Amino acid sequence: MTPGVRLVRKVSATRAFARIAPHVVPAMDRTVHRLTRGRVLLSARMLPGLVLTVPGARSGQPRVTPLACMPEYGDDGGGRGGNKGGGGAETGWILIGSNFGRPGHPAWTANLLAGPDKAVVNRRGRDIPVRAVLLEGAEREAVWRRALEFWPPYAAYQARVEREIRLFRLERRDGPTP
Repeated sequence: MTPGVRLVRKVSATRAFARIAPHVVPAMDRTVHRLTRGRVLLSARMLPGLVLTVPGARSGQPRVTPLACMPEYGDDGGGRGGNKGGGGAETGWILIGSNFGRPGHPAWTANLLAGPDKAVVNRRGRDIPVRAVLLEGAEREAVWRRALEFWPPYAAYQARVEREIRLFRLERRDGPTP
């Protein structure tokens, strides 16, 4: 692990980061994503990222949110993709509704719950229709353990809130794109 990644992990687990990042990181990501026509997400320099578009739960208007994601590849033997990239195609993504360790679920999670089959992700400049599945029980616990290995600051976020952080698996609705 590079010193830069170590530093970002340390900083991102702080309360100060939780206060500032939700206002700065998404705005920067949206701007750069728009200017590069979907090819670049600044935050993806540290963590894989995508841009989620899903209708608002109340308004029905498209809501566009840049998010970190945990890509899944192939089959891990349990019928679900693992998060270790072996050069194969991404079969789906895990989204972690951490809200940077702030109280309350992020709005995008309510939008996914209201319209799980209406979501589209933009990943590396491609729009991909997806179905969102809220993970629960043993499946959620297994994915949560992988998420903590993937980005340890999620543990600090969970420790700061009383709610259980929502985890979603996004599955392609139309099969892999070439």
